[in-house]
Amino acid sequence: MFVTSYGGTACIDRGPLVRRAQNKRIFITSTMSRILNLIKVKLRSDPGTYRGFAQLPLRTICCTARRQTDDSDASSVLGKRWKETAETVIIGGGCVGVSVAYHLAKGGMKDVVLLEKSELTAGSTWHAAGLTTYYHPGINLKKVHYDSIKLYETLEAETGQAVGFHQPGSVRIASTAARVDEMRYQMTRTHWHATEQYLIGPEEVQELFPLVNVDKVLAGLYTPGDGHIDPYSLTMALAAGARMHGAQIYNPAPVTSLTPTADGGWDVQTPHGTIRANRIVNTAGFWAREVGQMIGFEHPTIPVHHQYVVTATVPEVKALKKELAVIRDLEGSYYLRQERDGLLFGPYEKMEKMVLQDSWVRDGVPPGFGKELFESDLDRIMEHVEMAMDMVPVLKKADIINIVCGPITYTPDLLPMVGPHQGARNYWTAIGFGYGVIHAGGIGRFLSDWIRNGEPPYDLIECDPNRYGAWTDVPFACAKARESYGFNNVVGYPKEERFAGRPTARARGLHQLLRDRASMGFHAGWEQPHWFYKPGDDIGYKPSFRRTNWFEPVGRECRLVMEKVGVIDLTPFGKFIVKGRDSHKLLDRLFANTLPKVGRTNISHMLTPSGRVYAEVTVTQLTPGEFMLITGSGSELHDLRWIETEAAEGGYDVGISNVTDDVGVLGIAGPNSRRVLQKLTDDDLSESGFKFLHCKTVKLAGTTVRAIRISYTGELGWELYMDQRDMAAVYKAMMEAGKDEGIDDFGTYAMSSLRLEKGFRGWGAEMNCDTNPLEAGLDYFIKLNKPADFIGKAALQEIKAKGLRRKLSYISVDTDNIDPEGNETVWHNGEVVGNTTSGAYSYSSRRSLAFAYLPVELCSVGQKVEVELLGRKYPASVIQEPLVLTEPTRTRLQRKAEGKA
Repeated sequence: MFVTSYGGTACIDRGPLVRRAQNKRIFITSTMSRILNLIKVKLRSDPGTYRGFAQLPLRTICCTARRQTDDSDASSVLGKRWKETAETVIIGGGCVGVSVAYHLAKGGMKDVVLLEKSELTAGSTWHAAGLTTYYHPGINLKKVHYDSIKLYETLEAETGQAVGFHQPGSVRIASTAARVDEMRYQMTRTHWHATEQYLIGPEEVQELFPLVNVDKVLAGLYTPGDGHIDPYSLTMALAAGARMHGAQIYNPAPVTSLTPTADGGWDVQTPHGTIRANRIVNTAGFWAREVGQMIGFEHPTIPVHHQYVVTATVPEVKALKKELAVIRDLEGSYYLRQERDGLLFGPYEKMEKMVLQDSWVRDGVPPGFGKELFESDLDRIMEHVEMAMDMVPVLKKADIINIVCGPITYTPDLLPMVGPHQGARNYWTAIGFGYGVIHAGGIGRFLSDWIRNGEPPYDLIECDPNRYGAWTDVPFACAKARESYGFNNVVGYPKEERFAGRPTARARGLHQLLRDRASMGFHAGWEQPHWFYKPGDDIGYKPSFRRTNWFEPVGRECRLVMEKVGVIDLTPFGKFIVKGRDSHKLLDRLFANTLPKVGRTNISHMLTPSGRVYAEVTVTQLTPGEFMLITGSGSELHDLRWIETEAAEGGYDVGISNVTDDVGVLGIAGPNSRRVLQKLTDDDLSESGFKFLHCKTVKLAGTTVRAIRISYTGELGWELYMDQRDMAAVYKAMMEAGKDEGIDDFGTYAMSSLRLEKGFRGWGAEMNCDTNPLEAGLDYFIKLNKPADFIGKAALQEIKAKGLRRKLSYISVDTDNIDPEGNETVWHNGEVVGNTTSGAYSYSSRRSLAFAYLPVELCSVGQKVEVELLGRKYPASVIQEPLVLTEPTRTRLQRKAEGKA
């Protein structure tokens, strides 16, 4: 490979690079389509000045285009009427922000304003490599990618602006057995989606990319319709569409401050004046932290240096009769695509080599930085270059004409932060995009639908900005961003754990006692045991697509709970206290179930206006008008935001407190659990003295504990709520008192298995914003006849009247060394008919179980279907639920039988 570079030189004689190439910060576009589109736009506006533009050298074209664009952008603000009010103000003019403006305006919201601090595409957009793919391992992020590509296919026809969209398809290359398993794992999660995707062999890979060395290839994951687009042209086309539908775009118009108004709106200050907005949307890219800081948020977005290389003409590429498919060599951790008659190569460096621009986190982005680049460093990526040369040998002789090293923003888990933010009314974010080009179109549509309709169009909680909290400090965010970037192409296993930045400040309570005895899982900043070690176990985190080292220990823990007594740390639950004059009215409006009486508990659901399940909450009325709400760790601030928004917009006189960090929770379950607890308290814990779904404050080993008779294992059990500082003492007392009863620890894997065999639905799996409670089998908890007009009630009445098209079914799967996890494809007579939602092995019945959504005509007990796991279709049957009766049901049936006798 021969290297040349503007502002520096490096050379190589068909071997590794011997000297680092220097890449000065100059404005240079990476795609010819971007330049040609600039020329076309300028020719329309001023044919005389720009005639012959295409004859100029590349560097001159780029620099001239930039100067002219700067001049026109500056003058456009002065000549445009300044709006003083707006329904929505969007802050940031990259491809994501402009897409939000486009979709809002096209959806009918005419009063939309976008403010860009310098010029459109300044930031990460202008230097992006522009890759587009339908593929994503996340279930609903596939929808985002799908919507983006379908928009990009039609945008030029709609707006008249060229977008430089190429769709030669793409292939993810597997060169190890684990990669082939990963591709089979992902295939089964694609069949029930609209996207085409195929597992292909080496010969087919070579047909799509003739320059590849197939000796390195075992298989490929081929996605037709994938490709790349010019980010600059895409953004300009979206901007044209936004203006066409009535949106206003101002630039340069930096936001200098944000002030909330009493009615929930915002005063947005700029050098040109103030705009009063009903809502604001932060789409500011690597300036997003600074925008958030204006209102007191520290968004965990971290700038990362990403490099890619563009080659000169490669004769073998020029000789091709059709464009090469994009390839992603997962072991080499790089992407490679055709760029004109050359190649564009972009690696993801290992975490110990990659570079964070952490000074921006401390000190802010330097004033004036926008369309600039960092100095490149080829030494950092030489390992990837050499692997690419082995996979695509023509790279060895290719000349490098450009090296781009620019900032992109990463969140701790690599997923963007999209949606309304808890803690500030009408403040929305669409930030933290490591892959903004492919996300822009779909996220614009997603946010627009949510803003206009009052609820998300589908579930995307994995991108909820509220998954982070005060525990997400800068050291954690930087460590996780480094890990996420370096792990971009690692094998994606089920039950994945990543360990950088852990533990966080939330790791309190029992963490010190349990951390060396268990395989710990990360849940919203908390450390929670997944399963516990015993002598002779194969310990540690050992990921696999099949049953692995935790399988037998989890069975041991399930038997413990079913036969003796187990203790589990449930501290990660989200916990809120709602009280005040209007607490009943607010919660009756929010929940579809009736409210429990004082000292009672029930399971309740918050629904969206269209009748889908927004949240599942355990509700306890502690004292008259004072309620404790318990939700899952992953939905803590997601649910709190929904509650706070309804309280504010409805004018309810209530106080809402988040006590999640203050209150620790221990669960105790099993037939011996009552005997253990009774040794530690004088309070009556008998069946008549402490009934199921009742709540009491008791003294336990001298500590005041709020106890609820409930258990997510389905066995006799209690949840014990106490001050975090008392957890270790209470835990030790319980373990001491339970020695004769065989007490021991159990983790979340065992709880998941036990809840599934009891037929318990899980939020985020069987129910979420993609499902309604009737099809999920939650009828018992939905009180359509209660007087209160709860959110979603009218929609549910309509759904019930029309009848259901699908229902949640309980199925048994005949497997071998593998169990369903959820989101697998379900087949019947060679056709895709549904998908699983969760699955596990039932140690009680010694079979694999799963929940699955099926058409109503296939839901009868005994119905035969097939569940696809790692490329094989396993026989399955719909069975009567639950497989194992819960302890309260068993007790009730036993009493009934005794009464008859």
